[in-house]
Amino acid sequence: MAKENNLVKDAQVLIDELINLLSFDASAAVSLDSTAEEPVLKINIEAEDSGLLIGAHGATVNAIQSFIALALRQKTDEWHTVSVDVGDWRARHEDYLKNLAKQAAERAVTTGEPQNLYNLTPAQRRIIHVYLAEEKGIKTESLGEGESRYLIIKPK
Repeated sequence: MAKENNLVKDAQVLIDELINLLSFDASAAVSLDSTAEEPVLKINIEAEDSGLLIGAHGATVNAIQSFIALALRQKTDEWHTVSVDVGDWRARHEDYLKNLAKQAAERAVTTGEPQNLYNLTPAQRRIIHVYLAEEKGIKTESLGEGESRYLIIKPK
């Protein structure tokens, strides 16, 4: 328990220092979610101008998340799963991806044609794969390599 408390405190110090260095009017709350198989360090940031902290397509918030994970790795000599969210952006983005997946799946079933989804990150593709995994009559797969990788939703 003391180790977990220290981890939360270390993460709080890191995120507070980063926000200060970036000169943002923001506050962060750090907690440890131990309900999953692997504990997740959750950092929620509230800011006046949250769009700048989120960045284009979540690029900035993902960079902050990577930075905190690396900084904690250096401090503790262990990797920890870190999830940084700004103004509930991740939940809203996940809802958007699920809606996109649902529409593409309906189109695939209706037309009988595979639906390709381009320009998705690996994390975004995973959300869609997991969301549609239980759908009857739908199959998903990823094709391509690197930046050209895309997701296909097709009827079974």
